[in-house]
Amino acid sequence: MIPRLASALMPLMRALDAETAHGLALRALAAGLAGREAGPDDPALATTAFGLSFRNPIGLAAGFDKDAVAVLPLMRLGFGFVEAGTVTPRPQAGNPRPRLFRLEEDRAVINRMGFNNAGLEAYRARLAALPRPLPAVLGANIGVNKEGAEPERDYPALYAALAPFADYVTVNVSSPNTPGFRDLQGEARLAAILDALAAARAGLAKAPPLLVKIAPDLAEDALGPIVETCAARGVAGLIVSNTTVARPETLRSRHRGEAGGLSGAPLFARSTEVLRRCFRLARGRLALVGVGGVATGADAYAKIRAGAALVQIYTAFAYAGPALVPRIKAELAALLRRDGFARVADAVGADAQGG
Repeated sequence: MIPRLASALMPLMRALDAETAHGLALRALAAGLAGREAGPDDPALATTAFGLSFRNPIGLAAGFDKDAVAVLPLMRLGFGFVEAGTVTPRPQAGNPRPRLFRLEEDRAVINRMGFNNAGLEAYRARLAALPRPLPAVLGANIGVNKEGAEPERDYPALYAALAPFADYVTVNVSSPNTPGFRDLQGEARLAAILDALAAARAGLAKAPPLLVKIAPDLAEDALGPIVETCAARGVAGLIVSNTTVARPETLRSRHRGEAGGLSGAPLFARSTEVLRRCFRLARGRLALVGVGGVATGADAYAKIRAGAALVQIYTAFAYAGPALVPRIKAELAALLRRDGFARVADAVGADAQGG
């Protein structure tokens, strides 16, 4: 099944419950039924970030493949990188169903999954079994369990276990679906976690770049301390941003009042503004990954011009399917050329200078 045909079947999938459809999609991907993108990427899309080379800047955000069951098939769809997870030390069931809701009129999704995953042991085994070299960069997204968590212990243990197999590791401290979890973004708590991670990383033969994923709902005066805390402790980049707990008045779907994190088109403006602010605050010390509402090449280009070295998609991919990936890349390459940029890196932060 070629990516275009797989995408043509997406309306049929939307007749199913959202979580059921997602599970079927993952099984189809794992079975190799979505095919692969043919042909090389446009050379203008090749880029580097946090010491890694990417064939293109378009990645799949964490949350789509929580248990790393379809990493290689997803990479073969044309992504420049795939971030699997969030994985926790122990398996956990997550929150009660229903916990995933399509807001089709808004091109959005609300989820309150609650870090449902099969745990570190199964996740690590799948990463270890992947054939190398991989066709794209592999990210591992790590979190902590709802019960019995000790973040200063758990994050370093997760990092050490996955370091041999991941190209980079993301510390998720911004999911809204575990009570109290976003408090880990506070300056003092984040510093303690990052200090513990630094101690663990110092003793490893391979220490992949460390990223931190932040929320779009941070107060204006909280962003600067987070950037400084990360920059001072060896963090290579920020992923901006996770889902939002805000509910724009423009939402039309009957599911708009559901609890959980909102993703998709309504998040684009807010997440892009936070991204722009992070770029100005970081002053080149952190590479930024822009995520939130990206559905077209123009959206990806706007994230890059706001300061993103790389861009991730999720909700639009869930709606449109595999054909979205080559379309975004083609549109992005055309926009770069239109504006006289020979490569992605030349456009990073073009709209965020000063301020």
